Amino acid sequence: MKKVFVTGCFDMLHSGHVAFLQEASAYGDLYVGIGSDKTVFELKGRYPVVNEDERKYMLEALKGVKEVRINTGLGIIDFLKEIEDIHPDIFFVNEDGSTPEKENLCQEMAIEYLVKKRVPHGKLPARSTTALRTVCTIPYRIDLAGGWLDQPWVSKYYPGPVLTINIEPTIEFNDRSGMSTSTRKRAVELWQHQIPEGDKEKLAKILFSFENSPGKREIAGSQDALGIVMPGLNRFDYAGDYWPEKISSCIDQDILDWIENHLYLVTLGPRNGNYDVLTNTNINAEGAETLSKAAKAVWKALMKRDLVAFGRSVTQSFEAQIAMFPSMIDSSILSLIDKYKDSAYGWKLSGAGGGGYLIMIADKPIENAMKIKIRKN
Repeated sequence: MKKVFVTGCFDMLHSGHVAFLQEASAYGDLYVGIGSDKTVFELKGRYPVVNEDERKYMLEALKGVKEVRINTGLGIIDFLKEIEDIHPDIFFVNEDGSTPEKENLCQEMAIEYLVKKRVPHGKLPARSTTALRTVCTIPYRIDLAGGWLDQPWVSKYYPGPVLTINIEPTIEFNDRSGMSTSTRKRAVELWQHQIPEGDKEKLAKILFSFENSPGKREIAGSQDALGIVMPGLNRFDYAGDYWPEKISSCIDQDILDWIENHLYLVTLGPRNGNYDVLTNTNINAEGAETLSKAAKAVWKALMKRDLVAFGRSVTQSFEAQIAMFPSMIDSSILSLIDKYKDSAYGWKLSGAGGGGYLIMIADKPIENAMKIKIRKN
């Protein structure tokens, strides 16, 4: 029998986990590595509901599971010692658990890397630990273009828009990944399970004020609060202030579906805790103007559903950010972009860099990348 290795948190064991493990076990003897309580906290910003010993016990009781180990490492690749010891023939992952680091490790160790979509068993509903923890419908947000212009010390040089899309919580995005997870946590503190009814801009101001309490050293940009509260695609035009001068929203079903169909995310992992994007900055009028014009071009391309222009202008926005904030990227990010750019029209990082997700615009599915769902109302 071949050896098959899977890894994950497996918190609050549910039918989705069982279906995944059953599918993996069909390829051979199944070895499971589970993230330690410490690793889960570092990746997700909270401890698992079920501790590591109990998770190990329940997984070992499942038919088809040969052995379970608690991973001894940290981070996304917390299983290095375990996979070196087991040396499986196959590393089996779901598409939202696939990362370039895992794929590269398998290539180095001559292990088959098998990526599959999540498929519930029979007629059972699709399950995720995120959904079972609470029915929390508070969304995330993706900064599509113009990011940094929501900071007055950037837009004072040249006014311009920040474009965001509102993302349903179908995926539990990692902390420190540029998906506005810290602002979302504050929203959960404030409202618990859902955005309340009412004027969206006023609600975003409440969230912005709640996150940026008096005395806070670094003010979070308002695109985070606005991007979480306001559904669909949004354009926030800034001109040297923390709050936008103008807000333009698009909830056109056809445009939002089109964006969903052409957006792909590759997991990079969370940013390093010591990472500082504000080192070696080069913020000036020329850079802010270039960023502003690129973001405006993205909005124009989206309204026309012009895929080539969409991809090109997103990349231009990203490059304008890098010109002012060179610490946003490193050699590993550039290598990853080189790997995928022949399959995409454009790309950017999900946030300020150093980790998170590589976002790509493409007309065909990208291998081992995952899709998002936009909140439309």
